[in-house]
Amino acid sequence: MRTERKYLILLIDHLNEVKDRIEKACARSGRDPEDVTLVAVSKTKPEEDIMELYEAGQRDFGENYIQELRTKHEDLPRDIRWHMIGHLQRNKVKYIAEWVTMIHSVDTMELAETIEKEAAKHDRIIPVLVEVNVGEEESKFGVSVEDAPLLVKKIISLPHVEFRGFMTSAPFVEDPEEDRPVFRKLKQLSVDTFSEIDDNNQVSVLSMGMTNDFEVAVEEGSTMVRVGTAIFGKRNYAKTGE
Repeated sequence: MRTERKYLILLIDHLNEVKDRIEKACARSGRDPEDVTLVAVSKTKPEEDIMELYEAGQRDFGENYIQELRTKHEDLPRDIRWHMIGHLQRNKVKYIAEWVTMIHSVDTMELAETIEKEAAKHDRIIPVLVEVNVGEEESKFGVSVEDAPLLVKKIISLPHVEFRGFMTSAPFVEDPEEDRPVFRKLKQLSVDTFSEIDDNNQVSVLSMGMTNDFEVAVEEGSTMVRVGTAIFGKRNYAKTGE
């Protein structure tokens, strides 16, 4: 029991350390830390860990797998804001459409139309981000930088889907500085795209930056970082079942 409690206390320490690093990155770039949302990526992690962070005030959590997300949503407090950050198959949208806070991984109009259909069934509007494969990695999902503006224009015509911004996963590199051009490119895309949207008060999200590079991402304008390993430690992917 003592060992388990010590581990849970470490989770809080890790959470606070990440928040501190975000604040320092904001200070270096002249930004307000309140403008950056920390999404704690809890995929494969037990509900006890999530509750420990919840009791410390954390409310935004990110998951990659639908079944795991559904189970945690059913078991844990209703005021948790759940972010679907992984690749989303169209036939699984129906399982989260009633309550998901935001879908980060929209990269086709077909997926957006499915979200529209399922959101309409629940008479709600689902906030989404368009996932952009800025690094042009074959192993990753996402629309190209060149095709993103057209996809956005199509999505904003959907009444039950609310375009809120962009998401990207930069290449994993030893030196986070190597990802700075990726973040700058997405930031420029957002400036060019958001300025052309008439009602852009809600279009402000740049979800970029993970454990390896979130400080550089914040310096380059990220408004939402998705941090898992730096908070929870390494993952056991054998648990997912997906």
